Amino acid sequence: MKRATFVSVIFVALAFTGLAAAQSYPDHPVRVIVPYAPGGSLDTVARLVGKKLTDALGQQVVIDNRGGGGGNIGVEAAVRSAPDGYTLLMGANGPISINPSLYHNLPFDPIKDLAPISTVVTTSLMLVVNPRLPVNSVGDLIALAKAKPGAINFGSAGSGSTSHLSAELFKEMAGIDIVHIPYRGAGPAIRDVISGETQMMITAVVTTLPHVKSGKLKALAVTGPKRLPIVPQVPTIGEWLPGYEVVSWYGLFAPVKTPPAVIDRLHDALVEILAAPDLRQHFVALGLDASADTPRQFAHLIVAEKDKWATIIRKTGTHPD
Repeated sequence: MKRATFVSVIFVALAFTGLAAAQSYPDHPVRVIVPYAPGGSLDTVARLVGKKLTDALGQQVVIDNRGGGGGNIGVEAAVRSAPDGYTLLMGANGPISINPSLYHNLPFDPIKDLAPISTVVTTSLMLVVNPRLPVNSVGDLIALAKAKPGAINFGSAGSGSTSHLSAELFKEMAGIDIVHIPYRGAGPAIRDVISGETQMMITAVVTTLPHVKSGKLKALAVTGPKRLPIVPQVPTIGEWLPGYEVVSWYGLFAPVKTPPAVIDRLHDALVEILAAPDLRQHFVALGLDASADTPRQFAHLIVAEKDKWATIIRKTGTHPD
């Protein structure tokens, strides 16, 4: 057999093998790694989507929380997994677009080593404080922080997380001295704001809103460009600090080199899931916007976000704690 013919046969065989794998995918449970502890907004979204994916794929989708390292531990676990579609990552802009600029010795590159499937939701964050803190507005908070430099602590989902960098940006733009306390996920951080161990936090609406409604937390502002319909009385930080704007995103990834046909299968299932009225309404009630796009569009968003946060990290002098 001539070499050219032999090579062609090999390519055709590989193509049919990949197609066959995609057609039978999945034939056993799928694991979705969440790079933060249970109880946070990313975990909440992953579990809602995981339940729908279980129905769409016909196989159990299991959530695997791998918190720590600002999301790096969970992302690395996903990157090192077999590229067969049976280990996925529910990622966020913190560990994916921020950490490459924040951590200079990562043993992996989340942008190069992961295959984007689609965004899942976008969301504003919410600035909340312990109700015992004597402030009722962003202006009050800034005034108190200026009167007592270093006396106010802010929690975050981990060093380099969006909640961390959002507060660092707030700190820099407001010209105040507040102290960062990193946690292994948003859930533990919120619990300490409620108890008073820390005084404030900027994190996703989905995790703060129930505590705001119960009176355990006080909402001062949201971080997006406009007020949210579910809390129209809460102003934006930009109303106090013009130019301040942070919008977070969560999305689904697979290890790089996962067969394109498997990526397509997952993408199509996710698009169908995110179009379902019941899930969209559930997300709206949590302050989230369902947001499906193509892998290429998602990849462009990731790079644009990386450039944005790299600039903020340089400007604020932020580094891992």
